Amino acid sequence: MVKIVAADRRIEDLVDTGEEFRLLGSGFVFTEGPVWDKTTRTLLFNDIRADSGYRWTEAEGVTLARRPNHITNGMVFDRTGGLLACEHVTSQVVRIRRDGSRELVAYHYEGRYLNSPNDIITRSDGLIYFTDPDYGRWDHAVGVARKRDLDFYGLFRVRPGGQVELAAPPDTFDQPNGLCFSPDESELYVNDRTGAFAFTVAPDGALSGMRVLRRDMVSPEGVEEGDPDGMKCDADGNIWCTGRGGVWVMTPSGDLLGVIETPEIVANIAWGGPDWRTLYLCTSTTVHSLRTKVPSAPLPYH
Repeated sequence: MVKIVAADRRIEDLVDTGEEFRLLGSGFVFTEGPVWDKTTRTLLFNDIRADSGYRWTEAEGVTLARRPNHITNGMVFDRTGGLLACEHVTSQVVRIRRDGSRELVAYHYEGRYLNSPNDIITRSDGLIYFTDPDYGRWDHAVGVARKRDLDFYGLFRVRPGGQVELAAPPDTFDQPNGLCFSPDESELYVNDRTGAFAFTVAPDGALSGMRVLRRDMVSPEGVEEGDPDGMKCDADGNIWCTGRGGVWVMTPSGDLLGVIETPEIVANIAWGGPDWRTLYLCTSTTVHSLRTKVPSAPLPYH
């Protein structure tokens, strides 16, 4: 049975402790970027340390989709069904269409190349937000060592017309990572390696009123138990964020409902399945799924 370190009994309305993790695939190096394709009923995910993209279906299990994969990390479908992908090697955000063609979405800001786009979301009107730490520029398996052009780690916004804008002041984050919208898209949640934060979103996409959700999700120095990374919001407005020990489930105000302990360090999550009540988890060398009582918050490609 799944183990939940409960802080509030309301967690029982979201996850049944009688459920079990289902192993979908193993033998990877470090899995990331899960996204559900409703059209083909396929889970897409990446092994960023093996520079490979995979797909999973109920009928075929896990199959290799792409190698090399530009060390793609976060992915999301836009309202047209195009796949938006963050590529560490190219330091680009691209749109991959159903016919396999690629469209460049973002690669620079004010004449300077991006660091290495990490995670991405899109609003129902087509507005895109993505985080830009520099992990993909490290001398490390998830990138290619090279100097940064930008002198900050940003949260960016892309207008439907293609204009790339800085969504928050350049000194706001220390390596920004995961992000998600509230169900009504009035709040934007973002994390970095220090904690998780919330912004109010104006109709024009401007962010204001930054507030701290939690800062206790980080592993102690020298201990590898997971840090804030992938974030998703459920239909009730609760925030599910990977962190120390598993998936932290919080209310919109940051109150902890519970931590779902995972088989390995979990880097990212995504809901899917026919009823959007299956949570897919990229758990380091494996990929798992877990049935939940609550579905995903509405997505542009839902």
